[in-house]
Amino acid sequence: MEQIILLDHEIFVYLNNLGNSSWDNFWLFITNKFTWIPLYLVLLIYLFRNTTRKQFLLCVVFITLLIVATDQLANLFKYGLERYRPCHDKTLTGKFRAVDCDHRGRFGFFSGHASNSMALAIFIGLVMKNKLRWLLAAMMVWALMVGYSRIYLGVHFPGDVLVGFLIGGLNALVFYKLYHYFLPKVIKS
Repeated sequence: MEQIILLDHEIFVYLNNLGNSSWDNFWLFITNKFTWIPLYLVLLIYLFRNTTRKQFLLCVVFITLLIVATDQLANLFKYGLERYRPCHDKTLTGKFRAVDCDHRGRFGFFSGHASNSMALAIFIGLVMKNKLRWLLAAMMVWALMVGYSRIYLGVHFPGDVLVGFLIGGLNALVFYKLYHYFLPKVIKS
């Protein structure tokens, strides 16, 4: 396990140090959850216009439950495992660019940004796959950018982000299956 953590640190330092101050604002923009409100609204409007009212409401309920479950699972892991974020890891002091560490919690395993963005990307991409075939790929690119922003800004190790992607993706698949289980029941009612 020590070797994996050491490799995670080395990859983090390498990736993080690829950045420079001219890109900082771009990655701060990408990582900001409020940046994406227009995207969420466009997706909701599209969903509203292309589904029945019951389908739309069920989908919104499932998206909400998915994000809450994924986010709380990330918090459970962070405070249960207590793995320091790079900016709070004393062994890395002075070895990387800490762009956005001042107001972050001490623990970072696993990344809530990565898990939530991947969960939303996969769930909404699967729900809309028959209407917008390209959406899943586009949403995955968005999630990957959000995940990379966390490394760039110095708030997560690559392992935090990868595990976040994995857990977010698995949660999305489970919630998508549940959504399809309940969809016929809701439509009939």
